[in-house]
Formats: sequence, structure tokens, C-alpha cells
Amino acid sequence: MPPDRLASLLAAATARLKAAGSDTPVLDARLLLQAAGGMTREELILGPDRALTEEQLARYERFIARREQHEPVSRILGTREFYGRTFRVTPATLDPRPDTETLIDAALPMMPQGARILDLGTGTGAIAVTLLAERPDASGIATDLSPEALAVEQVNADANGVAQRLGFAQGSWFEPVSGLFDMILSNPPYIPESEIEGLSADVRNFDPRLALLGGNDGLDPYRVIASRSAAHLAAGGHVLVEIGAGQAEDVTAIFGARGFMLHGQYQDLGGHVRCLAFGRHGS
Repeated sequence: MPPDRLASLLAAATARLKAAGSDTPVLDARLLLQAAGGMTREELILGPDRALTEEQLARYERFIARREQHEPVSRILGTREFYGRTFRVTPATLDPRPDTETLIDAALPMMPQGARILDLGTGTGAIAVTLLAERPDASGIATDLSPEALAVEQVNADANGVAQRLGFAQGSWFEPVSGLFDMILSNPPYIPESEIEGLSADVRNFDPRLALLGGNDGLDPYRVIASRSAAHLAAGGHVLVEIGAGQAEDVTAIFGARGFMLHGQYQDLGGHVRCLAFGRHGS
């Protein structure tokens, strides 16, 4: 098959990405080829001898070169799939991970009718937008320190049909909000400062430090959330947080010292405890 045909291009790109250290070279090469050629997966499968235009070929080369430098596919394409929906991703936001879907699965059964939720450090809005899309009776507020991130979330809220039920507030954690919420959620930064440089290049070089760094021990955001959640939590409400691997005991102790009781812990697909749910004692 000529080297400019889809099958040949895909094979060559896969080899390049494998040599560059990609964990998923076949998938990466295919997704980038589909995007460069403006085609579906089915069109790629059914037309392996099709050729790209010069413009499409040049675009594919740029995509593969960027991926060879460990730039995530989602950042190259500007979108990420999360819980069956498409989210805009920019350099101002954390790239939503499948692990965070654990928090969504945990939260949905706990949400009362007409729930009002608060998403702290929202980034792309993956948590708040998904919960409101899944529960048309719910509403909420999402906060972020970065105005650029909030602008991305507004785009995602509009695209997923929940903008009328989701407010946006710029500021640090609880500072820009008032009132009570049935559920407070967060996927906060939880990487200890000493571990930042040891992260994979995909994360270290492309996710914003603001969304990664959780202080010297990775637990500073949990201390803030635990100390201020009671003032904003409605009776019978829950606080759900995503955590890093191995942080469950420490985070549980932080919330326990503030009068919260662990109501559940939830594992991701890798078997790590990824989400903790807390309630007030007696609620």
C-alpha cells in the first residue's frame, strides 16, 4: 500500500508514537488521524486505501509531532470525552480523567430531588456540568480561582445544555459563594510539591500547576474544604472529594477533626480509593 494511504499513515504514526513512549500509540495515532482527516472511525476502517489531501496530511504530521513531545491527545484536539459528553479543554484547565467519573457515580445516588450543588475548583466544569446534565432538576454554582478556566466551563455548560442552571463565581474555594448546598464537590489539587517533577511529561508539562499542586503534603485543599464546608452544607447534605492514591486515611482524619463522618469510599477502575463522601455527625 502506498505510504500516503490511511493504513500506511496509521502504521507509521503508531510506530513513531510507540518509540516516543506513548502508552496508547495505536489509539493516539487513530484519533489524531480521524481528526486530521475529518472522518469517523467507521470511515477510517472502511477506507484504508484512501489518501489524505496535502492540507490534511500536513495537519496529521503536526499532530503526531506534538504527541511525540508528550502533549496529550485531548490538548492537541482541544476536547476530552467525559461521562459520555464532550468537554472543551485549554491550557487553563486540568484535563478531565476517567478517574473523576468515580466521583460522578458516587454523587448521583446521593442527590436529592431539586439538589443544589457547589463545585469547588471546577476547571472545565466536568463535575458540575455532568451532574446537572444527568439531573435536569438540579442546579448549582461552580467556582474557580482562574477566570480563564471559568470561561471554558461556561462554554462547556452551554454546549451541554445546563448553562441556565449553573452559576459561575471567580475566587478561591468558598470565598465567592454564600448560602447552603445539598452537595459540595471538588477534585482539588492533591499532588505534593516534592512529587511534581516526577509526574509524567503528559501531566507535568501540560496541566496547569494551579490544578495539580496541593501544598507540601498534597493535603492543603482538603484542610480548607473541611474547615469551611459546614457553613455551606444543608442539613443531610454531603461533601464529596476526589483524592490521590493512598490519601484516604489522611483526608478522612482531616474531615473527622472538623466534625464530619465518612459515609462512603469509592474505588476507581484501577482499584484505588478515588472518592470519599462525608456527612455531618447526626445527619
